[in-house]
Formats: sequence, structure tokens, C-alpha cells
Amino acid sequence: MSSPISAADVDRAASLLDGVTRRTPLRPSPRLSEATGATVLLKREDLQPVRSYKLRGAYTLIASLTEEERARGVVCASAGNHAQGVAFACAALGVTARIYLPRTTPRQKRDRVAVIGGPSVDVVVGGDVYDDAADAALRDAAETGATVVPAFDAADVMAGQGTVAAEIVDELGHAPDVVVVPVGGGGLLGGVATWFRERHPQTRIVGVEPAGAPSMVAALEAGGPVTLEEMDGFVDGAAVRRVGDLTYAAVAAADVEVVTVPEGAVCVEMLALYQTEGIITEPAGSLAVAALPDLGLAAGSTVVAVVSGGNNDLSRYADVVERALIHEGRKHYFLVEFPQEPGALRHFLDTVLGPDDDIAYFEYVKRSNRETGPALVGIELGTPDDLLPLLARMETAPMTIERIDPDSPLFRFVG
Repeated sequence: MSSPISAADVDRAASLLDGVTRRTPLRPSPRLSEATGATVLLKREDLQPVRSYKLRGAYTLIASLTEEERARGVVCASAGNHAQGVAFACAALGVTARIYLPRTTPRQKRDRVAVIGGPSVDVVVGGDVYDDAADAALRDAAETGATVVPAFDAADVMAGQGTVAAEIVDELGHAPDVVVVPVGGGGLLGGVATWFRERHPQTRIVGVEPAGAPSMVAALEAGGPVTLEEMDGFVDGAAVRRVGDLTYAAVAAADVEVVTVPEGAVCVEMLALYQTEGIITEPAGSLAVAALPDLGLAAGSTVVAVVSGGNNDLSRYADVVERALIHEGRKHYFLVEFPQEPGALRHFLDTVLGPDDDIAYFEYVKRSNRETGPALVGIELGTPDDLLPLLARMETAPMTIERIDPDSPLFRFVG
């Protein structure tokens, strides 16, 4: 199988983008370098004018349209970042666009699309996931003759995203040993991998998907794109049910690794990037970085991880913190049958909780005149090592206590 684009296509895209996109910097990360033993550099695509790399592909495609195609306008579907790229390109090039967003798109991204595009853009919100928005955009194009600007499955889009690779080598002055790239539909990975395989084939390329949406992994295993029956949409910028035909072909031709990372690990890294490096990312923006500890990086090797986007909605941070604590083993939920007598809760606090344990959630499931009353209790631990002592104290407690396993369907209502 051959790639639908070449390194020359990426170089052409770089010429179109000159003076339009920002040449984003490579920033060393002492924290990640110490943790991995490698020299880790972060490619800061969150510093683009639209806070993600998506501007590269969208502008490349729209700038390549004929005058007649531009006059008919464009349509696109997006989880948010591609929409901002299309909005920016249309405002800059004087092209009108209708942009379809799923209802799961964070409010912050919706508002940014409207502001960036201004009068050039009409935002349409509908559907539960990206694929619903994509179907609506295709229907629009069939009815109006507008050009579809795919979020990933187009040669020009892939070539535009691939300019990230050329910039990395240009700034470093040499090819890195490893490049780690987030994967949603596969446009960024397809473009980056194609360019490196032609120009610097010795560089190891790793694509990273969220564990709840492993569409590229599934495609590579099946020998072609497949549709995921179930998907966790939390990492919304990379949660795609089916990768593109062209992006799959590019990734398969480049013979790159694709791994998955749990959503909880993504949240842990989001918080670490913010607290240590001062970098605000969306979940997909920290996806590549979250994979670094498990890649078996050679000591002293030069590793570049792409921080792909910084369009995070502040209202999501409570969920991010919750998922991070659960992933780290520091937050657990229990059903506790309290005796319906004075002092029962005080006894639980005094005899079951450890000195660094804290009740982070408490709600009676059902109040009645029975002798016991069940309550849902969330406990945050000082360290993950505090769990076994807590469970041992629960075994000897006079009340009945049942731990809610993270794999239990019930956990979805609390975790």
C-alpha cells in the first residue's frame, strides 16, 4: 500500500502556510526528561492562532480551491479544533462556510469558532458525536454544491498537518530519534509519518489514541478502516468512530506504531502540564505526552511529543480532576449500610477513615425507617498505598461496606 501524499506535497503545503500559521516552538520539558531518561521536547501546536495544529490542514485545502469552488463556499464537520481552522482560513481568504459541530463540543470551542470566523461562518450544532455532524455536512454539500473540508480524510489536509514534521527538523537542525503524535482521524499522523519516512526514515514514529476510541488500532488490525461500535468521547478532539480511508492508507504505508492511553492517564498529564509547565491543554492536547512513560524510550534519545491543542473548557476541569484521581488510585467509591442510630457516621469517621483520608462525596441512596440506610460514599486517599489499610479497617467495621469496582456499570454514574 502506498501513501496518498508525498513529502513533496507537505513541502508545497509549507509554502502555502508561510506567513499564515505560526512556526510553533519546541520547548524542553525537564519533568518529562527526568521521568523518561530521554531529552523530551514539546512541539507547542497549542500556540497556533486557533490553539491547535488543525489550522494547517484546513488552510492548505481551502487555499488550493479554484475561484469557482471558493465562490460556492465550503462546509465542514468538526469536534471543535478543525472548525476553528476552517473559520480562520475562510475569514482570511474571503470564503463563506457552514460549520457543523456535535452537541458534545465544549461551549468554549463553539464560541471561538463564531468569533474567529465572524461573518464568513455560520455555525450549526447538532448530533451526538462527530460522525453525526459529518453526515449533516455531507448532505449540505450535496444540496448546495459547497466543497467539503474534511477534518482529516483529504490529501491536502494531511499534507498541511504534515508540515509539523518539517518544522520539527528545521528547528532542531536534525531529525529526532522519536516523534510522538496524537491520533484522532489520522490526518496529523498520516502527514507526519509520510514526510519522515521519505526524508528521515530512521526516526521512530508513534501514534497515540485514547483507549476509549482506538479507531486507528482497530483499522490496522483489520487491514482497513472499521467503525467502532462503542466509544468514549471524553478525549473529544481525538474520539472518532472510524478513521479515514486516505489517512489509514498513509499510516499503514509508513508502518508506524500506534498505541493507546487510558483517559485517566490523559487527565493526569493534563494536570501535570498545567501545574509544572504552565501549559493549558485539552484532553487530546496531552494525549501524546501521556504515552511517553510507557514507550521504552532510550536514555539520552531526543524525543518530540506534539502538544496538539489548548482549547479546553474550564468547566471540564472538575471531571478531569476526578478521572485523574481515579486513575491514580486515590479516589474510590463505596456503598455503606449505616445503622439508623445516632453516632453511626461519627463512628465511621473515627474507626474507618485514616488520617489522610477524606470524604469527597456523600449521599444517602435511600432514606427509610429500616434499621439501616445505604449511602454512596466517595473517599479520597492521601496516596494510593492507603487503600489496603482502608479496606482492612472496613472489614472489621460494624456496618456493611461494598466497594464499587471501576469496571462495574454502576461506576459510570459516579466516576
